Amino acid sequence: MRTVLNVIWVVLGGFWLALGYFVAGIIACIFIITIPAGVASFRMARYVLWPFGKTVVPNPRAGAGSAVMNVIWFIIAGWWLAVGHIVTALGQAITIIGLANAWVSLKMIPVTCFPFGKQIVDSAHPF
Repeated sequence: MRTVLNVIWVVLGGFWLALGYFVAGIIACIFIITIPAGVASFRMARYVLWPFGKTVVPNPRAGAGSAVMNVIWFIIAGWWLAVGHIVTALGQAITIIGLANAWVSLKMIPVTCFPFGKQIVDSAHPF
């Protein structure tokens, strides 16, 4: 079931969202100080491309550096990637099949805005 949901997700907008994260990662890697944001963006691009079967959990080892990087990330890319998720969710919600994908897209917004201090792990859910 996860594979079917992931394929539908990729077709209905996941590819373009992942591409946005990839571009944000490239832009962030241009500047030396934002390389950690670029690495986080590439990690999230993989999650956004194939989200079903994964979940986001807090990283217990995160510290004050995560808060600083979250502010830098939000200014550089977080806000416009969140807008991309909202626009994608609106487009996906037009169809019955896309409603589940729209919900997943909206659930990704908090990690899109503030990715540092979080981990992407395999989910225990059947979907």
